[in-house]
Amino acid sequence: MNASLFTNSLINESSPYLLQHAHNPVDWEPWSPLIFQKAVEQDKPILLSIGYAACHWCHVMERESFESELVAEYMNAHFINVKVDREERPDVDHIYMDALQAMTGSGGWPLNIFLLPDGKPFYGGTYFPPKAMPQRASWMDVLKGVHDAYSLNKEKLIEQATSLTGHLVQANINAANNTNTETLTAPIATIEEVALIAQRILQVADLEWGGFGQAPKFPQTFTIQMLLRNYHLNKEEASLWQALNSLDKMMQGGIYDHLGGGFSRYSTDTQWQAPHFEKMLYDNALLLTVLAEAYQITKHEKYKLVIEKTIHFLEVELSNGDGAFFAALDADSEGVEGKFYTWSFEEIKSLIDPQIFESFCNYYQVVPTGNWEHTNILWTQQKMEDANTKAFIEAREILFKERAKRIRPSLDHKIILAWNNLMVIALCKSFAALGIEAYKEHAINTMKWVEDNLYNMADACFYHTNTNGVKKSFAFLDDYATLIQAYIQLQEITGDVQYLLKAKQWTEYVQANFQDEEGVFFYYTASYQQDVIIRKKENYDGAQPSGNAMMCYALFYLGTVFDHVAWKEQSERMVRSMRKMLLQYPSSFGYWGHCFFVHAVGFIELVAIGKNVQNDIPEVANLFLPHKIQLFLPNSVTSIPIISDKQSIDNQYFICKNSTCSTPTTNLAHFLALI
Repeated sequence: MNASLFTNSLINESSPYLLQHAHNPVDWEPWSPLIFQKAVEQDKPILLSIGYAACHWCHVMERESFESELVAEYMNAHFINVKVDREERPDVDHIYMDALQAMTGSGGWPLNIFLLPDGKPFYGGTYFPPKAMPQRASWMDVLKGVHDAYSLNKEKLIEQATSLTGHLVQANINAANNTNTETLTAPIATIEEVALIAQRILQVADLEWGGFGQAPKFPQTFTIQMLLRNYHLNKEEASLWQALNSLDKMMQGGIYDHLGGGFSRYSTDTQWQAPHFEKMLYDNALLLTVLAEAYQITKHEKYKLVIEKTIHFLEVELSNGDGAFFAALDADSEGVEGKFYTWSFEEIKSLIDPQIFESFCNYYQVVPTGNWEHTNILWTQQKMEDANTKAFIEAREILFKERAKRIRPSLDHKIILAWNNLMVIALCKSFAALGIEAYKEHAINTMKWVEDNLYNMADACFYHTNTNGVKKSFAFLDDYATLIQAYIQLQEITGDVQYLLKAKQWTEYVQANFQDEEGVFFYYTASYQQDVIIRKKENYDGAQPSGNAMMCYALFYLGTVFDHVAWKEQSERMVRSMRKMLLQYPSSFGYWGHCFFVHAVGFIELVAIGKNVQNDIPEVANLFLPHKIQLFLPNSVTSIPIISDKQSIDNQYFICKNSTCSTPTTNLAHFLALI
């Protein structure tokens, strides 16, 4: 079959994932209100297929089924076929992934789900093979079964879909309504409970290989950060050891690219050897953030080197050259997962210095028969410091240059608001830890690109993606929550109060457009977005932090800075509502743990006023103080109560807590000693 013989409606889209399917013989359509109208008029169910450009099994199902003219003929005759890029429309993905998990107990991508013409789901699954396998029907069997059920037993499907949608609505209400009378009268958060959270995290920790649980293993950066916070607060060495052990094992593993830098999305095994090779922007941003904290605590050179290598990878491979970052690199090249990154024994033997060949292979676990699917992934069980010899550095450079000649994994060149905000945060944290001025400048430039290219002046709001200059989808809660956090971090490393004022402005916007009826949590979609069947409230911290958890932290931070009592109280109500779930399942609510931590200890405000205090920012930012607010400003600012009355010609430094400041000192060394 020649795919170029066919063109469907996706040809007009900007998403790389949708464009991958634009020449399928399936009459795919993008998500829009028109699909529901068409389904009603033709009395057909909707087949909604959701995936993303870097998804291996999405590519497999496309090759096996969606490029088949026979399969396409049946799909076109009996269904309204809709393709969605989950990264472009995470709101649609969240709703129907919840539906699939309610139906089957599991989920994943590609997500293939069947809807009534009104958008209510009634049946679904993930990958379906072209021929039936044990425990898995073929794709054609599924299509025929759904068509027969819709044609012969529609009333039953309507009843089933209505019941499932009602369940999703109720689950959405229950998820954000965990408050009970016991938690209303109890303390919001205590130091002892921070230790309890860490203790429960350690119960599911893999003490040998790092991380948490068994394969597949995800980085779980928020969980690692929670252990670092417990160490900072309670000086429990076990927490620090497991946090660093987890980072070390990931850095040694195949999930880390030892030649080019950067991390893959997750590991398919317990020892981090064999990754799922797609490289996502958000994973690398979140790992940079926790690596920066590890460096602040330990000052170990290995964390510095991996931070530098990972940022270099992002700047070379995912940068648009103008400040922003693209979404991802594919797992596949030439139709084979990981082909770009793996090596034969003979290839390495022919390329590097024979004098170090044996030691190089021993270090990176390279064997003649291959250490993974008859080929070799570079990974190690030895100290990373052992590989920083001149000979090993030269050998890696030779392999890197040879690898660059291969056919590269495809690039998903969407620019996503939330993910770029996470990179701004990562660059700010990396600058704070390492003091490398270029990272601060890149953070500033990335935010400028975001403001110039993802804000829509006509609608007075941000958009979620920009692909080749085309803005798509109103921004979601996590877009705004990460934006606010990015502004907070930019102020901390620059002393530019305008960033704080922007954080305040967009917090007010989120309150006005996303807040629920009870005034506690926030919906994932804005009130003006009308094309989904449910406005979800996302509380679970998955691969990325939930928007509600980030807003909880921001409300407490900004409420403290601006003495906005209502914001602090809302943050408290959010923590109270999440207490029970957080204490029971801390690994699933890692970012909520950060908010819990600052409520337990309170923010400490490090304040400096004077024309030269911004020069002192790096010395203070370098410290691991996860409950600090840093305000180093040349002048007092009337809108910030804690500094509104502070005037100074000479630099003056204050430590403030609970709206009370210490006697000022003019000596930075004395100030640092007091901290």
